[in-house]
Amino acid sequence: MVLPFLLALAAAGTASAIVLPPAGARFDYQLGGDYPLPRGVHVVSRDWFSGRAPKPGYGICYVNGYQTQAEDPNVDRPDERSRWPTALVLSRLGDDPNWGGEYLIDISTAAKRIAATNHVRPMIARCREKGFRAVEFDNLDSWTRFDGTPLKKQVPFGKAEAVDYAKRLVGVAHRNGLAAAQKNTVELGRKISRGTIGFDFAVSESCAHWTECDGYRAVFGALVFDIEYTDKDLVAACVAGVNAIRRDRNLTRPGSSDYRFASC
Repeated sequence: MVLPFLLALAAAGTASAIVLPPAGARFDYQLGGDYPLPRGVHVVSRDWFSGRAPKPGYGICYVNGYQTQAEDPNVDRPDERSRWPTALVLSRLGDDPNWGGEYLIDISTAAKRIAATNHVRPMIARCREKGFRAVEFDNLDSWTRFDGTPLKKQVPFGKAEAVDYAKRLVGVAHRNGLAAAQKNTVELGRKISRGTIGFDFAVSESCAHWTECDGYRAVFGALVFDIEYTDKDLVAACVAGVNAIRRDRNLTRPGSSDYRFASC
């Protein structure tokens, strides 16, 4: 029975290559552009296309896996609407009501989920090539994006399809030796988040504002990295014992009048 033994060794080798971020480490969220890590920061999330893994430090690679990026005339990104396969972009719904220029990816069928995974696969590989240690897939809850609008019933997929797609993306990340972070969507719970999908830790936005911090901690313990967007919410997150930072909503860089950064 040599083959099972070799397969076990291969699986063990892949798992050992995955490194989780240090629990409770000070972190930053730099999707608006890279800049030197603030004093004491060891973990940072940066864009997969324009960002670079920190040296030294632990880098989380941001990939907008469930929606397109808004078109940028100055760059040619594979995750922009025009570069996604046309059949996978839900153009008929219009763009995200809250994020102009971002369109939902159609994951309504297994074939489309496979095609979407294949489109994102090179982005995940690029994360690894750049030296990132983990990847976060944004807009996991895209099936809710049109809730409260007349278009809600026209979204052709739901939670089950989103979970299946997430499992596929996490599998690709793990095979690339990258940890996978759940981005928001606390309602999935431990059985789905850790069991079905296989997420390793969480990156949450506004868990104090939405009173969701306990939900994330119940699933991921101390491996929760939370971003709050007001001073009041940062205080609430810190009081709740969550590893949190305060950023400005546009995630600007130092030097901008809007730039904000603070931590527990």
